Amino acid sequence: MADKNRPIRLGMHTYTLHFFGLGESWGFGKDYYFEQTMSLYELMDRAVDWELDGLQITKVDLLTTSEEDPFSQKNLKKVAQEAKAHGLFLEFNSSFHAGSDSRVNCTVKEALQIGHALDAELVKFSLDILRPRELYGSCMHPEIMEQLSQRYREFKEALPMIEEFGMQIAIENHTDTFADEILWLVEKLNHPFIGTCVDTMNPLQVIENPYYAMERMLPRAYCCHFSDDLIVVDPLGVHDIGAPHGQGSMDCPKMVTQIREKSSLDKIIFENEIAFKSLDEPIEEARVRELQACEESIRYLRDVLKLGIRNRD
Repeated sequence: MADKNRPIRLGMHTYTLHFFGLGESWGFGKDYYFEQTMSLYELMDRAVDWELDGLQITKVDLLTTSEEDPFSQKNLKKVAQEAKAHGLFLEFNSSFHAGSDSRVNCTVKEALQIGHALDAELVKFSLDILRPRELYGSCMHPEIMEQLSQRYREFKEALPMIEEFGMQIAIENHTDTFADEILWLVEKLNHPFIGTCVDTMNPLQVIENPYYAMERMLPRAYCCHFSDDLIVVDPLGVHDIGAPHGQGSMDCPKMVTQIREKSSLDKIIFENEIAFKSLDEPIEEARVRELQACEESIRYLRDVLKLGIRNRD
């Protein structure tokens, strides 16, 4: 049984600052990229100032680290050394077929090779499953199971490399999968290095109770994407809007209690998904709001929920 009072490290998914061109771009169609106005090394400096313990990064973030080949072994080792010098752990976030930004796509083996060179603690995968239009009641739909079986074969083929690297793999309930579908895949792979990545808000995208998803996935979790979005109902419909932690619609203290009681996780990766106020909002103003929300989340997570170890006596 995990120690419920254990210290939990606090990391950030770089998508939290996607208006700065970090993480991956999303929102204006396939492969529309936001300009990169902050480098990964600049973000590492900020992470230290914010008293974060680590970062979960993507291929997009690595583009700012070299004018030559950012994915060369030499450059990836340099990034790993910089993170270590900053006292930051790294995780690597990968997709198969991202809906908006194809720059984050990798095969399983490509992601493992990058993660290993980065000395990353784990590699997290989104499955990028194409669901039928009818979401309600579609868990384990035959079309889904065909796709999950293909993902099973891809991970199975990579098991020798996973074992060689001793690399933890975390498979996420992204915006296209139910908790039980992720568990089916993890249980079929049946390997001690392969577990789940629990996202606290993504269940809403497939009409699933986030509390249920967390209860089901946390016992097998190696990673947690911790979000607190705001659910708004107005004449235009129902909206899931990114918000600073503690200002959204989720019970953040309850979720942290779930994590402590149902998992052995020693770190939480927070992420925000701040959206444009309107389609004509200047990107400069959106960046100001996004950075402010990031800093407000960090203060809440550190000072109220007592996550992170850098600021401990």
